Amino acid sequence: MSSAEPQVEGHGALRRAATASFIGNFVEWFDYASYGYLATVIAVVFFPEGDPTVSLMLAFAVFAISFILRPIGAIVWGNWGDKFGRRWALSWSILLMSGATFLIGFLPNYAAIGIAAPLLLLALRMIQGFSASGEYAGAGTFLAEYAPKEKRGLYTSIVPASTATGLLAGSLTVALLHSLLSDASMQDWGWRIPFIMAGPMGLIGRYIRVHLEDSPVYRELQEDSEDRITRTPVRDLFRNHLRTVVVTFGVASLNAVAFYVILSYMPTYLSEELGFPDDQSFMASSITLAVYVFMIFGMGHFSDTLGRKKMLIVACLGFIVFSVPLFMALNTASFLVVVAVEIGFTFLLTMNDGTLPTFLAESFPTEVRYSGFALSFNTANALLGGTAPFIATWLIAQTGSVLAPAWYLVAISILALVAMLLAKSTSHLPTAHQPA
Repeated sequence: MSSAEPQVEGHGALRRAATASFIGNFVEWFDYASYGYLATVIAVVFFPEGDPTVSLMLAFAVFAISFILRPIGAIVWGNWGDKFGRRWALSWSILLMSGATFLIGFLPNYAAIGIAAPLLLLALRMIQGFSASGEYAGAGTFLAEYAPKEKRGLYTSIVPASTATGLLAGSLTVALLHSLLSDASMQDWGWRIPFIMAGPMGLIGRYIRVHLEDSPVYRELQEDSEDRITRTPVRDLFRNHLRTVVVTFGVASLNAVAFYVILSYMPTYLSEELGFPDDQSFMASSITLAVYVFMIFGMGHFSDTLGRKKMLIVACLGFIVFSVPLFMALNTASFLVVVAVEIGFTFLLTMNDGTLPTFLAESFPTEVRYSGFALSFNTANALLGGTAPFIATWLIAQTGSVLAPAWYLVAISILALVAMLLAKSTSHLPTAHQPA
């Protein structure tokens, strides 16, 4: 065998890993996004008639409560991913997510079974939250361990790119349904379609992941010594890496809030708070998501050349300076201005998101990498991300100001900046396992 052949095989394995991570993460987040984009319909279907704002807040409360299981899921999936392998954990997470989403599509409404309807919805949403806690961290860890060191940021940016692509597909699907169906049809059966689609999509994603080899870094850890694979990853994480967990939680907080405010909550904000038609709100968000996917790879590349810490600090400063002015510009009747503002936010968000998964993966050693990534990322999302739409709606109701979400973004950006200043530079740390 020539010396070039192993290199070709290595590139082939990397491509397969990238493809599997993209498709699997896409399926997970298409499922997860469907709820957010259908929040206004779900508020009518699953909650009693009354104040529309209260019903919407209840729908977002279910969205937020489902995040309670994210830290618990992070501990479970982190343990499984560090003990049994990245591929094993990822192949099961997608099955749970798609199964729960599929069942949501068949739930009876409030008019049919009363309070049992939102309770069943909450139960399935919590299963979604449990599953999602293993997905992003697992895919980020998997790709960071597969990618060559000099292109780690570029390849790992596939994870947020696939997340946004899933959101984009969800947004386009919901926009199409709104354009084709009447409000009555949407509330009767149209809202079920995206959830039912999760069944076959999830089976495809699982098949791809089951037929993929685990990351070379994790295999190296196994081959070095079975004793090196800790039986208590989370305990070891807190015992030896507590400071890193706290810092990475703070850094991940900006992604948690900004991602859900800009890419998930924004259509509701434009429609409910600023009075934009539903089709324009969803179209603006769809354009924003397409731009996000386009930008994210460039930001991942820049994180390889400029360093993770510089990129994340600049992103924090950008949100601190521009969040309020950009939200002020949204209060306009111009669709083009709204799109331009959302693209401005997207530039800042991709600077953060294209760098974050690599930064989190590089912050922890192989033995506890999945656990550390999952716990810091999912705790931030549980406390701050899942509650972001609810808090934004509540802040507007309490203050009477449509700029309240912008000030919330500024506060979270300051928190992330402080954490980032305390973080160590990670760009030149090896991801591969280093024998003791």
